[in-house]
Amino acid sequence: MFRGFSQLFNSANKDLRKRIYFTLFCLGIFCLGSAITIPWASVVYEELGFLEIFNIMSGGGLRNFAIFGLGVSPYITASIITQLLQMDIFPYFKDLKEQGYVGRQKINKITRYLGIIIGFLQAYVLCMFYMKGLDAFTMLKTSLVMTAGTAFCLWMGDQITNKGIGNGQSMIIMAGIILSMPSVFTGAYDGFITAGTYSFALGIIFFILFVVTYLLIIVGIIWVQLAERRIPIQYANRSSSAYGHQQSFLPIKINSAGVIPVIFASILTTIPATIVSLIGNESAINFVNKYINYNTPTGFVLYVILIFFFGYFYTFMVMNPDEMSKNLNERGGYIPGTRPGEDTSKYIGNSIGKLTFVGSIFLVILAGIPILFSALFKLPSSVSIGGTGILIVVGVAIETYKQMESSLISRSYAAKRKRLR
Repeated sequence: MFRGFSQLFNSANKDLRKRIYFTLFCLGIFCLGSAITIPWASVVYEELGFLEIFNIMSGGGLRNFAIFGLGVSPYITASIITQLLQMDIFPYFKDLKEQGYVGRQKINKITRYLGIIIGFLQAYVLCMFYMKGLDAFTMLKTSLVMTAGTAFCLWMGDQITNKGIGNGQSMIIMAGIILSMPSVFTGAYDGFITAGTYSFALGIIFFILFVVTYLLIIVGIIWVQLAERRIPIQYANRSSSAYGHQQSFLPIKINSAGVIPVIFASILTTIPATIVSLIGNESAINFVNKYINYNTPTGFVLYVILIFFFGYFYTFMVMNPDEMSKNLNERGGYIPGTRPGEDTSKYIGNSIGKLTFVGSIFLVILAGIPILFSALFKLPSSVSIGGTGILIVVGVAIETYKQMESSLISRSYAAKRKRLR
């Protein structure tokens, strides 16, 4: 790891350093925009409840009606909708999915436009509920500014993807969560020590236990993200006894979906609360707060079910066993003891299904510990959401490091070949 970082300062990797600097510059702009409150909308509110997940992702900007207060969360919501529409709900989206690269480009374009529309609706609803003393024109103006901020964040995310390192949208989400992390730990500190609920010594012990729990969660996330099963592969045009022969594998991660199931489940559980708040029906609001909010027993069960659902849905959408079997057969590869074709597809599908089940259990445990911790000790909602935030941050950090590492390795091999010529 340290050897890889030292290679960044090699003169041959100057362009990679420029990509890193560009990424940091864009993330700095995002942090600045998340701290600038819209002048005529200087409304600050303390308890966000179901909106806390959006506030965490925007670096705390939603709480203060910042320019980038919505961040890229509308884009995440739009991604959930478009991915669900690809499940034979609308034939048009299914056809786009099957068109390959061109279809994906069209889906991405639709997702961005839909994200901007959702961003405007979210901003206007927020203005209706938290800016009741202001006129309709000011609310509309505030909504347009926040929507423009979301559009700029999406554009900046694309620039990070093309000119920087990693997935731009994920990097922006990670930056927002890192900005919000201090408030998570200060909230826990206040709940355990400052509030006076516990004696000073007991509060210190509970706070240390809280910090240690988060460190264990980070270790668990790294283990789950890196664990994989290697299915042995043989090729018909290669001799297993050939000199220098290396065994080929088909690697399948224990958690191929990464932190996407947690993100989708967290945002999806906020949609009912958003709808009933928009309607303003008191009984519906009470029902959602009592049964759907994942700080409640039934809401937590729903949250667990959603993590499992999106774990399987996203994994099998990204890793299609039929396509993997077809590609393996076209390259002359096969799994020893398994016939090519349908049997290989079933074998790969069963392996992915079992690994996804185990990976989803780990995700539930890692995402559920902070929620149970907060419910047990009556901590603010930002603390429980912070556990989900750490899942996202560590997952994105691992993927970014892998991309940088693979880039450094490929550059090192290219430099060696150049010297040998």
